Amino acid sequence: MGFVDISDLAFPWDVLEPFGDLARSHEGGIVDLSVGTPVDPTPQVLRDALTAAADSHGYPLTYGTPDLREAVAQWFARRRGVPGLDPRNVLPTIGSKELVALLPAMLSLGEGDVVVHPRIAYPTYDVGARVAGATPFAADDVEQWRGNDRVKLVWINSPGNPTGRVLSVAQLREIVSAAREVGALVISDECYAELGWNDEYADGGVPSLLDPRVTDGNTDGLLVTYSLSKQSNLAGYRAAFVAGDGSVVSALLALRKHLGMIVPGPVQHAMAVALRDDEHVSVQREVYRRRRNVLLAAVEGAGLTISDSQAGLYLWATSDASWCLTEATQELVSQAQSVMPGKCWATVGYLAERGILAAPGAFYGDAGTSHVRIALTATDERIEAAAQRLRS
Repeated sequence: MGFVDISDLAFPWDVLEPFGDLARSHEGGIVDLSVGTPVDPTPQVLRDALTAAADSHGYPLTYGTPDLREAVAQWFARRRGVPGLDPRNVLPTIGSKELVALLPAMLSLGEGDVVVHPRIAYPTYDVGARVAGATPFAADDVEQWRGNDRVKLVWINSPGNPTGRVLSVAQLREIVSAAREVGALVISDECYAELGWNDEYADGGVPSLLDPRVTDGNTDGLLVTYSLSKQSNLAGYRAAFVAGDGSVVSALLALRKHLGMIVPGPVQHAMAVALRDDEHVSVQREVYRRRRNVLLAAVEGAGLTISDSQAGLYLWATSDASWCLTEATQELVSQAQSVMPGKCWATVGYLAERGILAAPGAFYGDAGTSHVRIALTATDERIEAAAQRLRS
């Protein structure tokens, strides 16, 4: 028995490390915008909720408490334009990444089966397919897989990581139609849905896969996974859920009971409180909006071009910076390109010379090699420091 070989997919952070060293050498210190980890405190109302449920002497429910599942259904109706979701069709998960990674295996996919995922995406969609023994297929154009009955699972990520791209109702409908033609399950990773920046996405306006305008009232073969890490600064709680097709949720529940995959009881209680409290989400959204406005103006002022980025916690940026790099930085860029080709490394080098570390788009697939991902998840002071360096 051997492990699944995903060596070609592992994030080669060692390739980025020399650029981190360069950024750290800046007299003002590094501004690390390469990782999207929340830096703001968990809201007090949620810490209080966790504490209130600290007496958790019995085993928690794999299915989640009725109160949590009802809170999810209410949240979908209030925030996502999805009325009437049956609380029985909701299942808490230990963060959303474990579901992304394990879903193909839990669905018993394997050799000969195809898992579709976005062309530019974080690698777990691809890894999950390989772990199950299925074939990952990166495609944004539905026509590339329409009619292929080997396709069993289609991943959507809207708003997307790293691009911030948002799929329209029409685009979601097209994906659903093509998937139903071949009997494939569609699952949408929507963890950035509360962080839409364009006016049309204000106040929960990012379309959900479960939106009636997409489903025509039929959620068969459709699932949404959502995490509270971003909207509520609960990354350390591993608080997430999946909802949609009741038959699939029931099958996942039965399997997860055997595997002991259970969200801790106090976390379930905190999740229910978080999903009913829109105020802390609004406050955090405005924090990110201010940081985004500061960084966006500075990045564009420095000559970088922003692509997509309509939502989420990142700026997806590109430039032609190779002409202005020092000889030493150009050598770092050449070394990185020998491992992972792409013009993104020149932009990484340009930013690192100014003490700013961004993630190269090459980390997210061959289609991302011209861009860098610049995270908004840094303190106000660090965001302003980055902006000042770019303005200078």
